Amino acid sequence: MATLKPFISPSFMYETLEETLDIKPKGAELWVGIPRENSFNENRIALTPEAVGVLVANGHRVVVETKAGDGASYTDNDYSEAGAKIAYDKKDVFECDILVKSAPVSDSECELLKHNQFIISPIHLAVMKREILQKMMDKKITALSFENLKDDTGHNPIVRSMSEIAGSAVMLIAGQYLSKANNGKGVLVGGISGIPPTKVIIIGAGIVGEYAARTALAMGASVKVFDNSIYRLKRLQNNIGVRMWTSVLEPKILAKQLKTCDVAVGALSGAIGRTPIVVTEETVSNMRPGSVIVDVSIDHGGCFETSRVTSHEKPVFTKYDVIHYCVPNIPSGFARTASQAISNVLMPLMLETGEDGGIDHIVWHKINIRSGIYLYRGSLTNFYLSERFDLKFTDLNLLIASKQ
Repeated sequence: MATLKPFISPSFMYETLEETLDIKPKGAELWVGIPRENSFNENRIALTPEAVGVLVANGHRVVVETKAGDGASYTDNDYSEAGAKIAYDKKDVFECDILVKSAPVSDSECELLKHNQFIISPIHLAVMKREILQKMMDKKITALSFENLKDDTGHNPIVRSMSEIAGSAVMLIAGQYLSKANNGKGVLVGGISGIPPTKVIIIGAGIVGEYAARTALAMGASVKVFDNSIYRLKRLQNNIGVRMWTSVLEPKILAKQLKTCDVAVGALSGAIGRTPIVVTEETVSNMRPGSVIVDVSIDHGGCFETSRVTSHEKPVFTKYDVIHYCVPNIPSGFARTASQAISNVLMPLMLETGEDGGIDHIVWHKINIRSGIYLYRGSLTNFYLSERFDLKFTDLNLLIASKQ
């Protein structure tokens, strides 16, 4: 049988072809609105004048509602000089395509939202309402939350910054209320030569607990930390670089330590839902008169049974002769620092959104952004919110893939 010769078509090429890449679209001009916050205890603003200046210099438009920066000591003039337009009517700000807020969307603001808007703001799960979520879904809103936004390393940069501020502030607050000027027992946080150091108990070894411990140690206090996670306790010791007194949350040991402490810090974080109560009313009643409790966990219900929400105007109350400081949103009391921290995360994100051609494109190119999106064009993409409010959940990855 004759051997068949290989047939080679002259039209067939053996040269390597160029690889086809996913080309990013041309940049888009962003139209960003920053409304003034009227929420309880909210003094922060999500973009500083410096950040606005960078956005404007990159060809984006920014509209700021008058007096929006007052709480963080930024004037309308600061924003105007940075290139923003100052709006004297809230409606003008809500005409923008993108809204950047430092507080969750409120009932009154829902009416002002326009269809297909993009909102960057906190959610505050504890006070989230079904009606607000439903109205945002009806208006086909895309929303990104501060709490769930992740960076390239998988961490939550805004939550971390706010926790660092709250942790560092805790000891300054405790020192203030231990002084006689504020009806405290007249004790200096820390200690001086020849006098035993102030005893500080920290419940929770997360970021808040770590920064509270750092500040307390720097002041010269004796610090003891409780947490049920051995990993977190090890991480805290490694990060601070000091072998510290640590313990798991064992009720008898905790009660014994609280009896003799000067400052108790509640820094437990409830991952989802309410923070567990780990200190009973009876334990608080056995604490030293004049000692101070700072319950940072009050944002999620508090971890002391005697805690109840207070405000920046009236931050403390006394029960069993123990001073309780239970202000939610402690970073708002240090609004300028907090605003700069939020702005440092959001400004680069906004620039990247513009360069990528808008929110739809950046969500496609940056997978870590997806964790922060809880609404996408009106579809609810956060599983916990859908469970809690019995609303339809849609997988964000499927939504994005179907739009491409």
